[in-house]
Amino acid sequence: MGTTSDIKTRADIEVLVSNFYQRVRKDNTIGFIFNDIAKLDWEAHLPVMFDFWEMVLLGTGGYKGDTMTSHIQLNKKIELKPAHFQQWLKLFNEALDENFSGPKANEARDRAKNIANLISYRVSQSAHKV
Repeated sequence: MGTTSDIKTRADIEVLVSNFYQRVRKDNTIGFIFNDIAKLDWEAHLPVMFDFWEMVLLGTGGYKGDTMTSHIQLNKKIELKPAHFQQWLKLFNEALDENFSGPKANEARDRAKNIANLISYRVSQSAHKV
C-alpha cells in the first residue's frame, strides 16, 4: 500500500489507528491481551482511540479518557511487560510506515514511543507499590 502523504486530518488518524489495531487484534504477542483479557468492544474502543490520537497529533478531538488508569487496572489482570509495549510500538510503526511519511508521521512515531515508555514505566511502578 504505502503513501508519501503525511498525517493531516481526522480521516488520516482513522486510517492509521484502524490499520494499527487490525495488526494488534491478530498479533500473537499482544492480541490476546486486547481480545481475551481486556475484552475490548472494538466498535466502541476505536472511536476513543481516534479521539486520543487526534488530540495527540492534531491538537483537536474530544478525548476524555484516562489512559494511565486503564492500563494500571489491566496490569492487575495480566502483567504488562516491556516486551508487550515493544510489540505495541513495533505494530504502530508498521502501520505508520505503511500509510504515511513526513513531519507529522515522524512526530507520531516519537509520541508513540514516549507513550509506550511512559505507560510501561508507570504500570511497572504501580505493580511494585504496597
